[in-house]
Amino acid sequence: MKSDSFFEQVYQLIATIPPGKVATYGQIAVLLGRPQAAKMVGWALHQLPEHRSRPWHRVINRKGAISYDSKNSGQSLQKYLLEAEGVKFDAHDRVDLKKYQHIFQNT
Repeated sequence: MKSDSFFEQVYQLIATIPPGKVATYGQIAVLLGRPQAAKMVGWALHQLPEHRSRPWHRVINRKGAISYDSKNSGQSLQKYLLEAEGVKFDAHDRVDLKKYQHIFQNT
């Protein structure tokens, strides 16, 4: 499968995550039939064209935390966007996945 095709599948899947919910990189990878591709999901989100309106901020790591990039540029924005949707972070800047993780239907 071409990475562009995989990227498009990532974009389509994350578009279904409702406000106030999150998914993990690994969860997305498993749902797309590529359980070892969590980092590739992250790369797809990093490459998301600015003109594409997708809720990239609703994808976090398996620990319930925001993953930092080398510039940490999106971390504050991501947390802000999630909090604006009602997602709460604990004292360690983690989200309770039992409460906020989206369960995809018919995927």
